[in-house]
Amino acid sequence: MAANHLSEFMRYLATHAEAENGLPPLSALSEELGVSVASLREQLEVARALGLVDVRPRTGIRRLPYAFLPAVRQSVGYAMALDETNFQRFADLRKHVEAAYWHEAVAKLTPEDREKLQHIVTRAWEKLNGRPIQIPHEEHKQLHLIIYGRLENPFVSGILEAYWEAYESIGLNVFTDYAYLREVWGYHQRMVDSICSGDFQSGYQALVEHADMLADLLDHRPGK
Repeated sequence: MAANHLSEFMRYLATHAEAENGLPPLSALSEELGVSVASLREQLEVARALGLVDVRPRTGIRRLPYAFLPAVRQSVGYAMALDETNFQRFADLRKHVEAAYWHEAVAKLTPEDREKLQHIVTRAWEKLNGRPIQIPHEEHKQLHLIIYGRLENPFVSGILEAYWEAYESIGLNVFTDYAYLREVWGYHQRMVDSICSGDFQSGYQALVEHADMLADLLDHRPGK
């Protein structure tokens, strides 16, 4: 049923595995699909905006592996342009997604993943305790994405990656209260320690508690 809502071009992409190696010229597709070249060009631009195809002068059109991120990025960016408080609504969705997938995600982490998480926490504390103090934003982002990186669920990863892009777009990667940062990384320390010890429920509790801090941070941004 869902396929009935696809354009002719996207239906072709979805049903022709060879499209990963390259598509025929639009003129040939026009004849095959019974759709005008002008209409196919419009459908191609939609597919391109959604990250479904790569279009290059020499190599032509090629189907890309499916990713949810490009569609979420466009939609969330538009929503925030309409009303910046939509970021808070999206952040709330992200909070619930992380909570819902926590136990499944951490159970899939490898020893190498756990080691990476420990290194990230160490780097973050070094930045916070250094002179000058540095905001460990990249560490914050990496920590969360690594925790959920083994799910192999493009919809979850698309939401989480789009969240961090939106987070950066409103300046939360450069403005943060120092006391807030130390408290957040205390929670991150608990999360990683619990993952490494196998006490996943304690890590879940730390995740939920620290996620609730974001609303307060947003309320205290400059200009609020």
